[in-house]
Amino acid sequence: MTATVKWRTWLLYLGVAAVVAYCLAPFYWMLVSSLRRTSDIFDTSLLPAPVSFENYRAVFSPSQGFGRALLNSLIVSGTTTVLALLLATFTAYAMARLEFRFKRLILTLIIATSMFPVVSILVPLLKLFTDIGWINTYQAMIVPSMSFVLPLAVWNLTTFFRQMPDELEQAAMIDGCTRGQAFRKIIIPLAAPGIFTTAIIIFIAAWNEFLIALSMTNRPSIQTAPVAISKFAGASQFDTPFGSQMAAGVLVTIPLVIMVLLFQRRIVAGLTAGAAK
Repeated sequence: MTATVKWRTWLLYLGVAAVVAYCLAPFYWMLVSSLRRTSDIFDTSLLPAPVSFENYRAVFSPSQGFGRALLNSLIVSGTTTVLALLLATFTAYAMARLEFRFKRLILTLIIATSMFPVVSILVPLLKLFTDIGWINTYQAMIVPSMSFVLPLAVWNLTTFFRQMPDELEQAAMIDGCTRGQAFRKIIIPLAAPGIFTTAIIIFIAAWNEFLIALSMTNRPSIQTAPVAISKFAGASQFDTPFGSQMAAGVLVTIPLVIMVLLFQRRIVAGLTAGAAK
């Protein structure tokens, strides 16, 4: 191996290490801060000394209601993922396989709806949900969240379905399947990596959603975890519990990290499956 090749290899490793350190630094600092005592929360050392779990005990104190907030996040994110994935799968299949007028225009309009900033439709949604009595309900968070994740899901799955050869369905229909049976028995199993990847993306987006959940709820028993963390109370009115917020941030992030680590192969397979025909 020549000196030039060695330098390139080392530069490659240094570049990868720099990107990894840049991405993980905020989470590392959040983890370290969560393990400090309240009196050491502004310490700038790289490791907590001594290690303390008082912030984690404070997070799960009954007055914070964090366990209920986690359950609410799971209900909202899970329901949003299931409903959005179901609608996106049928819509994407129709956009990829069926021929009808203005199909490209419709697909463009679908993706264009994701460009609207959340804050621009927040007031109309708040007025509408107040009139129909949806404030402090799960559907007030699920329905708007679906509208924001559906365009990305439809676009992603449409691209994926387009890469699958038409001969698969034609062969199934020659064997006696209807188009619906070919879709259910042939296309859906083969499209599992793309559908799974889309489900992960939808769940992460719904799990981290904050603005809608903050605006549509004012009862602690219905608030999701991001909203509950923002409302953590300290010992006094002017005390901000940074340690508890860091600990809660770690607890909210861990499920997503575990999910991505467990299913990273499927996610990568789904993201790259539609890249080449």
